[in-house]
Amino acid sequence: MKPNQGDYVVLVHGLGRTSLSMKKPERFLAQKGYTVVNFSYPSIRFDIETLANQYLKQALLEHCIDPSRKIHFLTHSLGGILARTYLKNEVIHSLGRVVMLAPPNQGSELADFLKELTLYQWLLGSAGQQLGTDSASLPIQLGRVNFELGIIAGDKNINPFSSFIFISANDGKVSVDRAKVEGMKDFLIVRRSHTFLMNDKDVLEQACFFFQNGCFETIR
Repeated sequence: MKPNQGDYVVLVHGLGRTSLSMKKPERFLAQKGYTVVNFSYPSIRFDIETLANQYLKQALLEHCIDPSRKIHFLTHSLGGILARTYLKNEVIHSLGRVVMLAPPNQGSELADFLKELTLYQWLLGSAGQQLGTDSASLPIQLGRVNFELGIIAGDKNINPFSSFIFISANDGKVSVDRAKVEGMKDFLIVRRSHTFLMNDKDVLEQACFFFQNGCFETIR
């Protein structure tokens, strides 16, 4: 039996994506011995509260049925905000640890720039409109986290368009500083871009290390 057998890891994909975008993390974590829950949710059809309190909740009810197992989360981008929204209002007694990849925990300047565009509203729906950096930003309103959280942010922007929007280090969609949130246990910056951060082997190794130790492995 592998050492992590019995622990769940719930994967929560990002905006405009599906569970297919988390296939590599799914395979990687399964090989490590975790029981992986990789589900899709209609990210552009509903607001974040609905996505968290209906779709994420349903995935947990259907797949995390053994209360003796720990439930960890690995999220990408918007997925981290779904997890925060759910955990703000619900108690998971068997909650393990949470690793967020490139989460817009303090909103995103890119969402500020695009939110008035009709095409953006149509492509990314209500949830995309909630990711700004002003007082209406849902991620900012969620406040401090009260669970063991590690965050991995990228600082490589390969998008020439968004390079003109950010004034500080960013991954093309979320700035490094806005990935942070009060109460987090550890924070790691990697030289990766936003879109495929969850496919990087070193990033996934760090996520596993955090699940086991509550911190990221020191990079030498």
